Amino acid sequence: MPDSLGKRKRRDVTAKKLAAREERRVARTARRKDREAGLIEPGPPIGPAEQSEFLPTHGVAEEETDEQADAANAEA
Repeated sequence: MPDSLGKRKRRDVTAKKLAAREERRVARTARRKDREAGLIEPGPPIGPAEQSEFLPTHGVAEEETDEQADAANAEA
């Protein structure tokens, strides 16, 4: 039985994650410096999502209720 039992793979994955994190940190720092120098315009501020993104549209809900009312009238 090998001594590693997946330790090498876990170590490699951890190293890749750390390298990716470092690359993102360096890129973020470079973007901040570029914004301060005026090379990049600041983007729109990131705020909370609007409620409409989570709620269904009103047109769909109204169509469903109209169909249900038509079905109820047809049965009567």
